[in-house]
Amino acid sequence: MAPHRVLRLCHMLVLALCVSSNADFDWTRNDRGSFYYGTFPTGFSWGAGSSAYQTEGAWNKDGKGMSIWDVFSHKKGKTYLNDTGDSSCEGYYKFKDDISLMKDLKLNHYRFSISWPRILPTGIRSEQVNEKGIQYYNDLINQLLENKITPIVTLYHWDLPQALEEHYGGWQNSSMIDFFNDYANLCFERFGNRVKYWITFNNPWSVAVEGYETGEHAPGLKLRGTGAYRAAHNIIKAHTRVWHTYDIKWRSKQKGMVGISLSADWGEPVDVTNQKDIEAAERYVQFYFGWFATPLFNGDYPQVMKDYVGRKSAQQGLSTSRLPTFTSQEKSYNKGSCDFLGIGHFTTRYITQKNYPSNRGSNYFTDRDVAELVDPHWPDPGSEWLYSVPWGFRRLLNFVKTQYGNPMIYVTENGVSEKMMCTELCDEWRMQYLKEYINEMLKAVNDGVNVKGYTAWSLLDKFEWDEGYSERFGLYYVDFGSKNKQRYPKASVQYYKRIISSNGFPNQREIESWKRKATETCSSSNQLLAADPLSSHMEMVTEIVVPTVSTLCILICAIFLMFLLRARF
Repeated sequence: MAPHRVLRLCHMLVLALCVSSNADFDWTRNDRGSFYYGTFPTGFSWGAGSSAYQTEGAWNKDGKGMSIWDVFSHKKGKTYLNDTGDSSCEGYYKFKDDISLMKDLKLNHYRFSISWPRILPTGIRSEQVNEKGIQYYNDLINQLLENKITPIVTLYHWDLPQALEEHYGGWQNSSMIDFFNDYANLCFERFGNRVKYWITFNNPWSVAVEGYETGEHAPGLKLRGTGAYRAAHNIIKAHTRVWHTYDIKWRSKQKGMVGISLSADWGEPVDVTNQKDIEAAERYVQFYFGWFATPLFNGDYPQVMKDYVGRKSAQQGLSTSRLPTFTSQEKSYNKGSCDFLGIGHFTTRYITQKNYPSNRGSNYFTDRDVAELVDPHWPDPGSEWLYSVPWGFRRLLNFVKTQYGNPMIYVTENGVSEKMMCTELCDEWRMQYLKEYINEMLKAVNDGVNVKGYTAWSLLDKFEWDEGYSERFGLYYVDFGSKNKQRYPKASVQYYKRIISSNGFPNQREIESWKRKATETCSSSNQLLAADPLSSHMEMVTEIVVPTVSTLCILICAIFLMFLLRARF
């Protein structure tokens, strides 16, 4: 045998051994096949989601306390155009209308979050319970159940009571574990007889990294190299504590489940024949997803995180790792503390090795020693970070299956935004995104991944954190400029409705008609923009043609161009 063939065979053998040792996940597998026609298992749950701060508004009404996002967004320069969630979608007042939209969509479940400071204004149960806040969530839950929509409730979607940040340092302080447990216990006590699906935290990666490492999100701290790790450590312990509280005190009576929602981009090796790229891609996923998932399923942080952060800490001259450690007792307490795993997924990155010298100072991003790349051909209709890469979704779901023993999964966030002043109601890119990503999820189910439900993100356009109202993820367009925050269905409403009714993708001919029919409904002259300030005037005018949102966009752009031309000449 020729020497070069021997070397090639040895290379492939070593690569195969490395891949097989990595919990049986095949990094070299090509999952980018053709569209799959088929349906989901009977009982698969379809839903849409939201969060309290992004949609409720009523930021200082009926006894609600201040949250860190109330304070952060009121500081100039922290959000796009200094937008705030003060009124947002006015969901606090319009929840019955929104449930009507859900019912029309034929949703099986609705995922929303409880605002901690709305029911505990200072964050501490022993100080004050706001009964008006409790009543709001009781009414919301009851209305959902009356309409046969299952509530999936998130306890923490980023809006920490400001008092806990001011007096204790928020998630930097282990006191949050007790405070969060008291808050969760109150929610189980008041709502648990009707709520059977609880999510402790939504995307704790963002809470830790963007809240305490980069400062992009509330509370806006830049504790580089330590802040994210410390916050994450307390969040994991807080989740575990709440899971055990439910398990011991409430499970036998209420028969519910407690999980967590973790967000993760997929990391694909730039070169699947290069072991360094494979290791870098796995490191990327472990630092993102495994950081939180591995302690809850296996008890401790991923070994690669401990190795990398420990080594870089030592190179900095530190006596201990910047990554905190769990005691043996805590590892046992952590392990198995997740009844179901919520997954939020939007996009993918190509990953390769990149060495960051420690003498420049280490932080979460340089600790990983990876570089992120994107393919310029990937569609990117909205948020600058969100490229449409459907095949990455199936890869992530299969990775979770092999790494964590095929846990019960609910997809808790998946969707795409648009970034333009005037939203086009005929959102063809969103229909395409939903079609392709949901189909990749269907393929994963056929691979044996235990996915039980899917949550489109999001039901409504809403406040998008530091991006303000400049990005829209909603199935329904919200006119934020109108007094009534009017909702208008985008074409994706009809498209998603057909996926739900068919429980998947029955056949090619039927699916091809979905997009055409959905586009027809949003293009028709019956799609009126009934903005409140215009309503009374329109009633007095005969034979008026009410413009669609799209037409108004064109008119506004035309006026703007005329203004520019006049200024120029």
